[in-house]
Amino acid sequence: MTNPPRITDSHCHLDFPDFAGEVPEIVARARAAGVHRMVTICTRMKNEPLVRAMTEAFEGVFFAAGIHPMRAAEDPLVTVDDLVTLARHPKFVGIGESGLDYHYTAESAGVQQQSLRLHIAAARESGLPLIIHARAADEDMARILAEEYRNGAYACVMHCFSSGAALAKAALDLGFYLSMSGIAAFPKSQDLRDIFAAAPLERILLETDAPYLAPPPNRGKRNEPAYTVHTARVGAGLFGLSYDEFAAATEANFDRLFTRAAQAAKAA
Repeated sequence: MTNPPRITDSHCHLDFPDFAGEVPEIVARARAAGVHRMVTICTRMKNEPLVRAMTEAFEGVFFAAGIHPMRAAEDPLVTVDDLVTLARHPKFVGIGESGLDYHYTAESAGVQQQSLRLHIAAARESGLPLIIHARAADEDMARILAEEYRNGAYACVMHCFSSGAALAKAALDLGFYLSMSGIAAFPKSQDLRDIFAAAPLERILLETDAPYLAPPPNRGKRNEPAYTVHTARVGAGLFGLSYDEFAAATEANFDRLFTRAAQAAKAA
């Protein structure tokens, strides 16, 4: 039996209660499907020790940490020094997720923007990529990303990209990446699929955002990293590639952005 092509789930949340007591099985199912690497994202700094310990227990599982924009008004602002210190851990591969979410938490826009700029500074100082959450805040997001880039270059991925074409262009013009989640596979997401299809192939990543946003045929159920393969099949079709070709392209993209994870694979 041939092994499936290897792909990476660049954004999931293995520490969420949805997976409690099942993480070994979740990781095993991912590997069986060809998802050989996962980046699990810590969205609240108080949970960072748990997330770190989880990655230390599993080969091929890495982590990033930051303050989710919806938590920016609830939790103490993380400092640049805090994030740069965390970045010394060999399995820490990115800064965030941070960003702006005006859909549910527009009232905290000011503190979200302050938090975002701190995360950008940490990405710049650490040399690790910034992981961005953007919802209903396209204009402010494009403006802040560009303003901060003029202050000094940094790498970035627009996680679970589901915003408009203008923000996609703004991010791509800065050399950033767009990450394709299960939303791109939803039947009503043709406009989003068109945005991805118009983007350069070398700027596309894959993710689940598990336990959320399961793609068909699992829509409405708990998402998990193994389901990255369903989104990858949709992506392959958008670019007119075979699954194997698309998998290889997104692997190269992940390695180019998440250099620490790529180095770990070479050292293994």
